[in-house]
Amino acid sequence: MKFFVDTADVEAIAELNELGVVDGVTTNPSLIKKSGRNILEVTKEICEMVEGPVSAEVTATDAEQMIAEGRKLAQIADNIAVKVPLTWDGLKACNVLTDEGFMVNVTLCFSANQALLAAKAGATFISPFIGRLDDINLDGLELIADIRTIYDNYAYETEILAASIRTANHISDCAKIGADVITAPPAVIQSMVKHPLTDKGLDAFLADIKAGGISIL
Repeated sequence: MKFFVDTADVEAIAELNELGVVDGVTTNPSLIKKSGRNILEVTKEICEMVEGPVSAEVTATDAEQMIAEGRKLAQIADNIAVKVPLTWDGLKACNVLTDEGFMVNVTLCFSANQALLAAKAGATFISPFIGRLDDINLDGLELIADIRTIYDNYAYETEILAASIRTANHISDCAKIGADVITAPPAVIQSMVKHPLTDKGLDAFLADIKAGGISIL
């Protein structure tokens, strides 16, 4: 499973990238706003930092303008994935941009029917939002499983990019279901390393090292 980082914070991306766990990056207008930087400037910097896809979202809502914005975003770097919303106009834009050879991430997916349409429109990635479904007492992970079944039934090449990841358990659950990609905030990815028994075991080892005067260097 590929790990994308859901942020526009270049320092956080760089830290994770040094560990070799970054396969791509996703951004959106809210994350760009939080970074306080120009969308084209920060997106270019991120593209130069990572080799994998970097999702950059359009700001328009009509197909013609989305296509124009998508073409401009795609000029930033070869690894740009143009991010469009899962609306009828978004699917139109997806179809055109895909035909022109660009990667397209169709976002804000909340149903299997939407995911099926995105695959038919040629999306490179479909982004189902797990956490937001959980917020309204629906099962976000069930949606991932449904999409996986449908895509496997017909050998669709669209990759399932699980988004709105809130916890480390979301990540492992998505891996069990067969999501192709997860995108999560840096803090959630970093939390995967934590376990109380690891901390307890390390404390015991350190105590024995100190008591035994053990030294390697």
